[in-house]
Amino acid sequence: MSKDNAMPNPPPRLELKGITKHFPGVLANDHVSMAVQPGEIHALLGENGAGKSTLVKMIYGIMQPDAGEIRWNGKPVVVPNPKAARRLGIGMVFQHFSLFEALTVMENIALGMDARIPAREPDARIRAVMTQYGLLLDPGRIVSTLSVGERQRIEIVRALLLNPELLIMDEPTSVLTPQEVDQLFVVLRQLASEGRSILYISHKLHEIKALCDTATILRGGKLVDRCDPRVESSRSMAEKMIGGNLKDIQRGKLGNFGAEKLVVKGLSVPAEGPFGVALKDISFSVRAGEIFGIAGVAGNGQNALLLALSGEATAKSHQAISVDGAPVGHMRARARRGQGMASVPEERNGHAAVPVFSLADNAVLTARDRLGMVRSGLIDHRAARTYAGEVIEAFSVKATGPGALAESLSGGNLQKYIMGREILQKPQVLVVSQPTWGVDAGAAAAIHQALVDLAADGSAIVVISQDLDELLALCDTLAVINEGRLSRPMKVSEARIEEIGLLMGGIHGETTHAA
Repeated sequence: MSKDNAMPNPPPRLELKGITKHFPGVLANDHVSMAVQPGEIHALLGENGAGKSTLVKMIYGIMQPDAGEIRWNGKPVVVPNPKAARRLGIGMVFQHFSLFEALTVMENIALGMDARIPAREPDARIRAVMTQYGLLLDPGRIVSTLSVGERQRIEIVRALLLNPELLIMDEPTSVLTPQEVDQLFVVLRQLASEGRSILYISHKLHEIKALCDTATILRGGKLVDRCDPRVESSRSMAEKMIGGNLKDIQRGKLGNFGAEKLVVKGLSVPAEGPFGVALKDISFSVRAGEIFGIAGVAGNGQNALLLALSGEATAKSHQAISVDGAPVGHMRARARRGQGMASVPEERNGHAAVPVFSLADNAVLTARDRLGMVRSGLIDHRAARTYAGEVIEAFSVKATGPGALAESLSGGNLQKYIMGREILQKPQVLVVSQPTWGVDAGAAAAIHQALVDLAADGSAIVVISQDLDELLALCDTLAVINEGRLSRPMKVSEARIEEIGLLMGGIHGETTHAA
């Protein structure tokens, strides 16, 4: 066929031209232009605050751009709301699922639909989509009995029932086991082979390399690069995202551990409330200089374990938890801190910090006894301000100073401050949950290095995290929590991803084939 008679290339499925969005004091998107082609799996990368969420919300009609143009299959469009986006052919699977746990799979799917499926045939259509893409579920199962991966399938089926031409996936693997990630990738590749487009948002760069055809990288609201992730390294993409060099963790001699600092023996705690998870006979120990990781899919008892270890919840037996040989199971959090323990919970606003307190006052909350910030019943405000200033400087916290309110900081900066507040106290035992949640790659590397340095000084550290990559890079020893039970510890150097994935899945929900 001659060039004159060649078929013209189809227009991009989605094209953004000069998209700009302002918020008070913030330019969230600054003339962003990008295109997603038919059949392409396109990654949208950037650190927290880079503008990804704002951009996606405008594509999906949750908010409107201040300037610029959205083109759909070559034609300019206005997307006034999510229903209009779905009508165009844009589907979205959010990071946080919107499901009713007491209802069945079928009922949850029906509640999320736009009434485009005839009432007489929803069951047949749902089963057909499940079979076509291997998203196998029993429509009659109650959602509360499903694993996280199975719950995600409900959201995907709900989106696919509307036959989308573009599917937006927001951090889809953040709570999945490695095996569930592999299953998800099979589905996404099948969708792309049918000509559908995928806009994929994730901070897991090795997944981007394995899955995506193209990556658009944002930094500070601006488009800074468009690359082929298959030929980039995870490190090079991370450095494009942060606009600088990524530092490697500097570790001393591995396996050079001292005496046991934290011993947990037969710890059992009843479930808190109807949706809580009971801890069942938890036992492990952490030695001086050791970083002990606890992996698991969200909702398997991690919060209950943090509360039990920190002293916010007490154990029935004094001997269930020991710090430096002293039983502390009966002690509350302040008394355990007096024994050399510190902790960082997952929820930073309202749990780890009081939003309306200054950073200096938030320092007093956990460091008052250890650093002598209270004398004769009076707060030494100068000492509190000095220490808060040290944390701000050491952890590069973006704040106006020790007097800044905690609620005035971005989530990532507040996380850096909270982690720094505990680490600089040099505790003998530190228990942290989600240590780098919401911080950029550069800050995460700095936090990891601070934890490694603290362990090198002789502290015992427990890291509870949903990020398996973080645990494998940071920890010496690893165990998996599932339905409130802890697996046997394993050396990270000898751990196999397949085994960890199976332990994370455990018996939490059984995959049921659709009839």
